[in-house]
Amino acid sequence: MAMIEGFRVRNYRALRDVTLGRLSTQKEGEPLTPFTVVIGKNGVGKSTLFDAFGFISDCLSSDVETACDMKLRGGFERMRSLGTDEPIQFEIYYREAKGERPITYELAINLDESGRPFVQSEVLKQRRKGQKHGRPFPFLRLEYGKGKVWAGEEAVEELGAEEDRAQEEVELTDLRQLGIATLGTLKEHPRIKRFRDFLKGWYLSYFHPDSARAIPSAGAQRHLNIHGDNIGNVVQYMEREHKERFNSILERIASKIPGVQSIKTTVTQDKRVLLQFNDGAFADPFYAGQMSDGTLKIFAYLLLMEDPDPPPFIGIEEPENGLYHRLLDSLANELRSHATGKKNAPQIFVTTHQPYFVDALSPKEVWVLEKGKDGFSTIRRVSDLVLVQNLVNEGLPLGGLWYSDYLDTR
Repeated sequence: MAMIEGFRVRNYRALRDVTLGRLSTQKEGEPLTPFTVVIGKNGVGKSTLFDAFGFISDCLSSDVETACDMKLRGGFERMRSLGTDEPIQFEIYYREAKGERPITYELAINLDESGRPFVQSEVLKQRRKGQKHGRPFPFLRLEYGKGKVWAGEEAVEELGAEEDRAQEEVELTDLRQLGIATLGTLKEHPRIKRFRDFLKGWYLSYFHPDSARAIPSAGAQRHLNIHGDNIGNVVQYMEREHKERFNSILERIASKIPGVQSIKTTVTQDKRVLLQFNDGAFADPFYAGQMSDGTLKIFAYLLLMEDPDPPPFIGIEEPENGLYHRLLDSLANELRSHATGKKNAPQIFVTTHQPYFVDALSPKEVWVLEKGKDGFSTIRRVSDLVLVQNLVNEGLPLGGLWYSDYLDTR
Protein backbone atom coordinates (compact mmCIF):
# COMPACT_ATOMS: atom_id res chain seq x y z
CA MET A 1 0.00 0.00 0.00
CA ALA A 2 1.27 3.48 -0.89
CA MET A 3 2.31 5.71 2.00
CA ILE A 4 3.00 9.42 2.35
CA GLU A 5 6.46 9.99 3.86
CA GLY A 6 6.29 13.76 3.82
CA PHE A 7 3.78 16.55 3.24
CA ARG A 8 4.41 20.28 2.86
CA VAL A 9 1.87 23.06 2.53
CA ARG A 10 2.65 26.73 1.92
CA ASN A 11 0.51 29.87 1.89
CA TYR A 12 -2.66 28.05 2.93
CA ARG A 13 -4.38 30.22 5.55
CA ALA A 14 -2.43 29.93 8.84
CA LEU A 15 -0.10 27.36 7.26
CA ARG A 16 2.45 29.75 5.78
CA ASP A 17 5.06 26.98 5.55
CA VAL A 18 4.46 23.70 7.39
CA THR A 19 6.16 20.35 6.74
CA LEU A 20 5.38 16.95 8.23
CA GLY A 21 7.79 14.06 7.77
CA ARG A 22 10.58 13.90 5.22
CA LEU A 23 10.78 15.43 1.75
CA SER A 24 13.02 14.58 -1.20
CA THR A 25 15.13 17.69 -0.53
CA GLN A 26 15.89 16.64 3.05
CA LYS A 27 18.79 14.31 3.77
CA GLU A 28 17.86 14.03 7.42
CA GLY A 29 14.55 13.50 9.17
CA GLU A 30 12.27 10.52 9.50
CA PRO A 31 9.24 9.79 7.34
CA LEU A 32 5.70 9.92 8.61
CA THR A 33 4.53 6.88 10.51
CA PRO A 34 1.61 4.73 9.24
CA PHE A 35 -0.46 6.22 12.08
CA THR A 36 0.09 9.97 12.39
CA VAL A 37 -1.68 12.26 14.87
CA VAL A 38 -1.59 16.06 15.01
CA ILE A 39 -2.48 17.72 18.30
CA GLY A 40 -2.83 21.32 19.41
CA LYS A 41 -5.03 23.88 21.05
CA ASN A 42 -8.16 25.32 19.46
CA GLY A 43 -7.39 27.74 16.65
CA VAL A 44 -3.83 26.65 15.89
CA GLY A 45 -4.67 25.27 12.44
CA LYS A 46 -5.49 21.57 12.91
CA SER A 47 -8.66 21.86 10.84
CA THR A 48 -6.78 23.82 8.19
CA LEU A 49 -4.12 21.12 7.97
CA PHE A 50 -6.81 18.45 7.67
CA ASP A 51 -8.54 20.53 5.01
CA ALA A 52 -5.28 20.86 3.04
CA PHE A 53 -5.51 17.14 2.28
CA GLY A 54 -9.20 17.54 1.49
CA PHE A 55 -8.53 20.45 -0.84
CA ILE A 56 -6.05 18.46 -2.94
CA SER A 57 -8.54 15.61 -3.15
CA ASP A 58 -11.32 18.01 -4.20
CA CYS A 59 -9.09 19.57 -6.87
CA LEU A 60 -8.73 16.13 -8.44
CA SER A 61 -12.39 15.14 -8.19
CA SER A 62 -13.67 18.47 -9.56
CA ASP A 63 -11.34 21.36 -10.49
CA VAL A 64 -9.32 23.95 -8.56
CA GLU A 65 -11.90 26.74 -8.84
CA THR A 66 -14.75 24.53 -7.61
CA ALA A 67 -12.54 23.15 -4.83
CA CYS A 68 -11.81 26.69 -3.59
CA ASP A 69 -15.54 27.29 -3.11
CA MET A 70 -16.38 23.92 -1.53
CA LYS A 71 -16.76 23.10 2.17
CA LEU A 72 -17.13 26.75 3.20
CA ARG A 73 -13.59 27.58 2.07
CA GLY A 74 -14.79 30.94 0.77
CA GLY A 75 -12.75 31.11 -2.42
CA PHE A 76 -9.05 31.38 -3.20
CA GLU A 77 -8.47 34.85 -1.75
CA ARG A 78 -9.79 33.75 1.67
CA MET A 79 -7.62 30.65 1.51
CA ARG A 80 -4.30 32.27 0.67
CA SER A 81 -2.18 33.31 3.64
CA LEU A 82 -2.53 36.93 4.69
CA GLY A 83 0.15 39.25 3.39
CA THR A 84 1.39 37.18 0.45
CA ASP A 85 0.74 37.16 -3.28
CA GLU A 86 2.53 33.84 -3.83
CA PRO A 87 0.64 30.76 -5.00
CA ILE A 88 -0.78 28.17 -2.63
CA GLN A 89 1.64 25.26 -2.85
CA PHE A 90 1.62 21.61 -1.85
CA GLU A 91 4.28 18.91 -1.92
CA ILE A 92 3.62 15.19 -1.40
CA TYR A 93 6.52 12.76 -1.01
CA TYR A 94 5.32 9.16 -1.14
CA ARG A 95 6.21 5.57 -2.01
CA GLU A 96 3.91 3.22 -3.86
CA ALA A 97 5.24 0.34 -1.76
CA LYS A 98 8.09 -0.42 0.60
CA GLY A 99 11.38 -0.52 -1.30
CA GLU A 100 9.99 1.36 -4.31
CA ARG A 101 11.62 4.58 -5.48
CA PRO A 102 9.79 7.52 -3.90
CA ILE A 103 7.84 10.01 -6.00
CA THR A 104 7.38 13.73 -5.34
CA TYR A 105 4.29 15.64 -6.45
CA GLU A 106 4.39 19.45 -6.45
CA LEU A 107 1.33 21.60 -7.08
CA ALA A 108 0.99 25.39 -7.20
CA ILE A 109 -2.36 27.18 -7.53
CA ASN A 110 -2.71 30.91 -8.22
CA LEU A 111 -5.09 33.49 -9.67
CA ASP A 112 -5.11 34.30 -13.38
CA GLU A 113 -5.52 37.78 -14.86
CA SER A 114 -9.29 37.60 -14.47
CA GLY A 115 -9.04 36.60 -10.79
CA ARG A 116 -9.94 32.93 -11.25
CA PRO A 117 -7.95 30.13 -9.59
CA PHE A 118 -5.88 27.99 -11.96
CA VAL A 119 -3.09 25.42 -11.88
CA GLN A 120 0.09 27.45 -12.20
CA SER A 121 2.49 24.51 -12.08
CA GLU A 122 2.46 20.76 -11.57
CA VAL A 123 5.44 18.42 -11.27
CA LEU A 124 5.89 14.68 -10.69
CA LYS A 125 9.48 13.56 -10.23
CA GLN A 126 11.45 10.47 -9.31
CA ARG A 127 15.06 9.32 -9.14
CA ARG A 128 16.31 7.17 -12.00
CA LYS A 129 16.32 3.42 -11.54
CA GLY A 130 19.35 2.45 -9.48
CA GLN A 131 19.91 6.03 -8.32
CA LYS A 132 20.00 6.08 -4.52
CA HIS A 133 21.24 9.61 -3.99
CA GLY A 134 20.90 12.99 -5.62
CA ARG A 135 17.89 14.94 -6.72
CA PRO A 136 14.95 13.34 -8.53
CA PHE A 137 14.12 14.24 -12.14
CA PRO A 138 10.68 15.16 -13.52
CA PHE A 139 8.57 12.79 -15.58
CA LEU A 140 5.74 15.37 -15.63
CA ARG A 141 6.43 19.10 -15.71
CA LEU A 142 3.73 21.64 -16.51
CA GLU A 143 3.72 25.45 -16.30
CA TYR A 144 0.51 27.28 -17.10
CA GLY A 145 -0.85 24.11 -18.68
CA LYS A 146 2.12 23.57 -21.01
CA GLY A 147 5.11 21.33 -20.60
CA LYS A 148 6.54 17.87 -21.03
CA VAL A 149 5.67 14.36 -19.95
CA TRP A 150 7.81 11.22 -20.10
CA ALA A 151 6.01 7.97 -20.88
CA GLY A 152 6.57 4.53 -19.37
CA GLU A 153 7.79 3.23 -16.05
CA GLU A 154 11.37 4.46 -16.06
CA ALA A 155 11.85 7.56 -18.24
CA VAL A 156 12.66 10.88 -16.60
CA GLU A 157 14.12 14.15 -17.81
CA GLU A 158 17.69 13.70 -19.02
CA LEU A 159 20.04 16.60 -18.46
CA GLY A 160 21.55 17.74 -21.74
CA ALA A 161 19.63 15.21 -23.82
CA GLU A 162 18.68 16.71 -27.18
CA GLU A 163 16.36 13.89 -28.17
CA ASP A 164 14.33 11.64 -25.91
CA ARG A 165 11.80 9.31 -27.51
CA ALA A 166 9.89 8.98 -24.25
CA GLN A 167 9.42 12.76 -24.06
CA GLU A 168 6.21 14.37 -25.27
CA GLU A 169 5.10 17.98 -25.43
CA VAL A 170 1.64 18.55 -23.93
CA GLU A 171 -0.75 21.48 -23.62
CA LEU A 172 -3.91 21.31 -21.52
CA THR A 173 -7.09 23.02 -22.69
CA ASP A 174 -8.46 23.66 -19.17
CA LEU A 175 -6.15 25.31 -16.64
CA ARG A 176 -8.66 24.61 -13.83
CA GLN A 177 -8.09 20.86 -14.13
CA LEU A 178 -5.09 19.04 -12.68
CA GLY A 179 -2.81 17.62 -15.33
CA ILE A 180 -2.74 14.26 -13.54
CA ALA A 181 -6.54 14.07 -13.92
CA THR A 182 -6.20 14.07 -17.70
CA LEU A 183 -2.84 12.34 -18.30
CA GLY A 184 -3.58 9.73 -15.63
CA THR A 185 -6.26 8.22 -17.88
CA LEU A 186 -3.73 7.30 -20.59
CA LYS A 187 -2.15 3.85 -20.47
CA GLU A 188 1.22 5.18 -21.69
CA HIS A 189 1.58 7.04 -18.40
CA PRO A 190 1.25 4.29 -15.76
CA ARG A 191 3.10 6.21 -13.02
CA ILE A 192 0.79 9.19 -13.39
CA LYS A 193 -2.20 6.86 -13.37
CA ARG A 194 -1.10 5.19 -10.14
CA PHE A 195 -0.55 8.52 -8.43
CA ARG A 196 -3.92 9.81 -9.63
CA ASP A 197 -5.58 6.62 -8.37
CA PHE A 198 -3.76 7.03 -5.05
CA LEU A 199 -5.17 10.55 -4.59
CA LYS A 200 -8.57 9.50 -5.83
CA GLY A 201 -8.67 6.74 -3.22
CA TRP A 202 -8.16 9.04 -0.21
CA TYR A 203 -10.91 8.81 2.40
CA LEU A 204 -11.38 11.97 4.48
CA SER A 205 -14.11 11.50 7.04
CA TYR A 206 -16.79 14.16 7.39
CA PHE A 207 -18.94 11.79 9.41
CA HIS A 208 -21.92 13.23 11.25
CA PRO A 209 -24.20 11.08 13.44
CA ASP A 210 -27.34 12.73 12.08
CA SER A 211 -26.37 11.55 8.60
CA ALA A 212 -25.94 8.00 9.90
CA ARG A 213 -29.46 8.13 11.33
CA ALA A 214 -30.95 8.60 7.87
CA ILE A 215 -32.71 5.58 6.40
CA PRO A 216 -31.21 4.99 2.95
CA SER A 217 -32.76 3.07 0.10
CA ALA A 218 -31.87 -0.61 0.11
CA GLY A 219 -28.93 -1.61 -2.04
CA ALA A 220 -25.50 -2.96 -1.22
CA GLN A 221 -22.63 -0.47 -1.37
CA ARG A 222 -19.01 -1.47 -1.16
CA HIS A 223 -17.47 1.43 0.77
CA LEU A 224 -18.54 3.80 3.53
CA ASN A 225 -18.99 7.30 2.17
CA ILE A 226 -17.46 10.37 3.80
CA HIS A 227 -20.69 11.39 5.56
CA GLY A 228 -21.55 7.92 6.87
CA ASP A 229 -25.17 7.98 5.70
CA ASN A 230 -24.79 4.63 3.90
CA ILE A 231 -23.75 2.52 6.91
CA GLY A 232 -26.65 0.10 6.42
CA ASN A 233 -25.83 -0.29 2.72
CA VAL A 234 -22.22 -1.19 3.54
CA VAL A 235 -23.38 -3.75 6.09
CA GLN A 236 -25.65 -5.16 3.37
CA TYR A 237 -22.70 -5.46 1.01
CA MET A 238 -20.51 -7.20 3.57
CA GLU A 239 -23.38 -9.52 4.49
CA ARG A 240 -23.86 -10.47 0.83
CA GLU A 241 -20.28 -10.57 -0.43
CA HIS A 242 -18.38 -11.78 2.64
CA LYS A 243 -20.81 -14.17 4.31
CA GLU A 244 -18.10 -16.33 5.83
CA ARG A 245 -16.66 -13.46 7.81
CA PHE A 246 -19.71 -11.19 8.14
CA ASN A 247 -21.05 -12.55 11.43
CA SER A 248 -17.64 -12.59 13.06
CA ILE A 249 -17.08 -9.00 11.92
CA LEU A 250 -20.33 -7.78 13.48
CA GLU A 251 -19.65 -9.77 16.65
CA ARG A 252 -16.20 -8.24 16.88
CA ILE A 253 -17.57 -4.74 16.33
CA ALA A 254 -20.41 -5.27 18.82
CA SER A 255 -17.94 -6.49 21.46
CA LYS A 256 -16.07 -3.20 21.22
CA ILE A 257 -19.15 -0.99 21.64
CA PRO A 258 -20.29 -0.84 25.28
CA GLY A 259 -23.81 -2.18 25.83
CA VAL A 260 -24.26 -3.62 22.33
CA GLN A 261 -24.70 -7.39 22.01
CA SER A 262 -25.49 -7.75 18.32
CA ILE A 263 -25.94 -5.74 15.11
CA LYS A 264 -28.14 -6.71 12.17
CA THR A 265 -29.89 -5.21 9.17
CA THR A 266 -33.42 -5.58 7.90
CA VAL A 267 -35.03 -4.37 4.68
CA THR A 268 -38.47 -2.73 4.89
CA GLN A 269 -41.32 -3.32 2.47
CA ASP A 270 -40.51 -0.08 0.67
CA LYS A 271 -36.94 -1.31 0.15
CA ARG A 272 -35.13 0.76 2.73
CA VAL A 273 -32.42 -0.67 4.94
CA LEU A 274 -32.60 -0.44 8.74
CA LEU A 275 -29.64 -0.99 11.02
CA GLN A 276 -30.60 -2.84 14.24
CA PHE A 277 -28.68 -2.72 17.53
CA ASN A 278 -29.58 -5.10 20.37
CA ASP A 279 -28.28 -4.30 23.86
CA GLY A 280 -29.70 -7.40 25.56
CA ALA A 281 -31.91 -5.47 27.99
CA PHE A 282 -34.90 -5.28 25.64
CA ALA A 283 -36.67 -7.83 23.47
CA ASP A 284 -36.91 -5.41 20.55
CA PRO A 285 -33.81 -3.93 18.93
CA PHE A 286 -32.94 -0.26 18.73
CA TYR A 287 -32.53 1.30 15.31
CA ALA A 288 -29.79 3.66 14.17
CA GLY A 289 -32.05 6.67 14.65
CA GLN A 290 -32.34 5.84 18.35
CA MET A 291 -28.66 5.24 19.05
CA SER A 292 -26.32 7.76 20.66
CA ASP A 293 -23.86 9.85 18.65
CA GLY A 294 -20.94 8.03 20.23
CA THR A 295 -22.26 4.56 19.41
CA LEU A 296 -22.85 5.47 15.77
CA LYS A 297 -19.43 7.08 15.48
CA ILE A 298 -17.59 4.10 16.97
CA PHE A 299 -19.57 1.76 14.73
CA ALA A 300 -18.70 3.81 11.62
CA TYR A 301 -14.97 3.87 12.43
CA LEU A 302 -14.83 0.15 13.18
CA LEU A 303 -16.84 -0.66 10.03
CA LEU A 304 -14.41 1.47 8.03
CA MET A 305 -11.52 -0.57 9.41
CA GLU A 306 -13.22 -3.81 8.33
CA ASP A 307 -13.31 -2.74 4.67
CA PRO A 308 -11.81 -5.68 2.70
CA ASP A 309 -10.47 -3.22 0.11
CA PRO A 310 -9.41 -0.25 2.27
CA PRO A 311 -8.51 3.20 0.95
CA PRO A 312 -4.78 3.99 0.89
CA PHE A 313 -5.13 7.07 3.10
CA ILE A 314 -7.71 7.77 5.81
CA GLY A 315 -8.13 11.15 7.49
CA ILE A 316 -10.25 11.63 10.61
CA GLU A 317 -10.73 14.99 12.32
CA GLU A 318 -11.29 14.95 16.09
CA PRO A 319 -12.66 11.40 16.43
CA GLU A 320 -13.15 12.00 20.16
CA ASN A 321 -16.21 14.23 19.71
CA GLY A 322 -19.22 12.57 21.34
CA LEU A 323 -17.25 9.65 22.76
CA TYR A 324 -16.87 8.60 26.41
CA HIS A 325 -13.30 9.39 27.41
CA ARG A 326 -12.52 5.82 28.44
CA LEU A 327 -13.18 4.66 24.86
CA LEU A 328 -10.50 6.89 23.41
CA ASP A 329 -7.50 4.79 24.42
CA SER A 330 -9.16 1.75 22.83
CA LEU A 331 -10.04 3.68 19.66
CA ALA A 332 -6.46 4.95 19.29
CA ASN A 333 -5.11 1.41 19.61
CA GLU A 334 -7.66 0.14 17.08
CA LEU A 335 -6.62 2.80 14.55
CA ARG A 336 -2.92 2.09 15.04
CA SER A 337 -3.47 -1.66 14.77
CA HIS A 338 -5.38 -1.13 11.54
CA ALA A 339 -2.66 1.11 10.07
CA THR A 340 0.19 -1.27 10.92
CA GLY A 341 -1.32 -4.74 11.07
CA LYS A 342 -1.78 -5.78 7.43
CA LYS A 343 0.25 -5.71 4.24
CA ASN A 344 -2.32 -3.55 2.43
CA ALA A 345 -3.15 -1.44 5.50
CA PRO A 346 -4.00 2.23 4.92
CA GLN A 347 -2.11 5.16 6.33
CA ILE A 348 -4.23 6.94 8.95
CA PHE A 349 -4.01 10.67 9.73
CA VAL A 350 -5.88 12.07 12.75
CA THR A 351 -6.22 15.47 14.39
CA THR A 352 -7.25 15.67 18.06
CA HIS A 353 -7.19 17.81 21.19
CA GLN A 354 -8.04 15.01 23.63
CA PRO A 355 -5.24 13.90 26.05
CA TYR A 356 -6.93 10.54 26.71
CA PHE A 357 -6.54 9.70 23.01
CA VAL A 358 -2.91 10.83 23.05
CA ASP A 359 -2.14 8.61 26.08
CA ALA A 360 -2.16 5.59 23.75
CA LEU A 361 0.37 7.10 21.31
CA SER A 362 4.14 7.12 20.97
CA PRO A 363 6.15 10.38 20.51
CA LYS A 364 7.05 9.43 16.93
CA GLU A 365 3.38 9.27 15.98
CA VAL A 366 2.48 12.70 17.36
CA TRP A 367 3.06 16.20 15.97
CA VAL A 368 2.37 19.40 17.92
CA LEU A 369 0.84 22.26 15.95
CA GLU A 370 1.16 25.73 17.49
CA LYS A 371 0.53 29.28 16.38
CA GLY A 372 3.34 31.82 16.53
CA LYS A 373 3.17 35.50 17.40
CA ASP A 374 2.92 36.34 13.70
CA GLY A 375 -0.33 34.35 13.49
CA PHE A 376 1.12 31.53 11.40
CA SER A 377 1.36 27.90 12.48
CA THR A 378 4.47 25.90 13.25
CA ILE A 379 4.72 22.15 13.76
CA ARG A 380 7.14 19.83 15.53
CA ARG A 381 7.37 16.10 16.11
CA VAL A 382 7.07 15.15 19.78
CA SER A 383 9.96 12.67 19.52
CA ASP A 384 12.22 15.68 18.85
CA LEU A 385 11.46 16.96 22.36
CA VAL A 386 14.20 15.20 24.32
CA LEU A 387 12.68 15.79 27.75
CA VAL A 388 9.29 14.47 26.68
CA GLN A 389 10.83 11.40 25.05
CA ASN A 390 12.76 10.65 28.25
CA LEU A 391 9.65 11.02 30.40
CA VAL A 392 7.69 8.68 28.14
CA ASN A 393 10.56 6.18 28.35
CA GLU A 394 10.16 6.36 32.13
CA GLY A 395 6.52 5.33 31.78
CA LEU A 396 4.65 8.65 31.88
CA PRO A 397 1.64 8.83 29.53
CA LEU A 398 2.01 11.22 26.62
CA GLY A 399 -1.47 12.71 26.99
CA GLY A 400 -0.81 13.52 30.64
CA LEU A 401 2.41 15.29 29.67
CA TRP A 402 0.51 17.30 27.08
CA TYR A 403 -2.13 18.22 29.66
CA SER A 404 0.70 19.41 31.93
CA ASP A 405 2.14 21.62 29.15
CA TYR A 406 5.32 19.58 28.65
CA LEU A 407 4.61 19.53 24.92
CA ASP A 408 4.47 23.31 24.64
CA THR A 409 7.48 24.03 22.39
CA ARG A 410 7.31 27.80 22.54
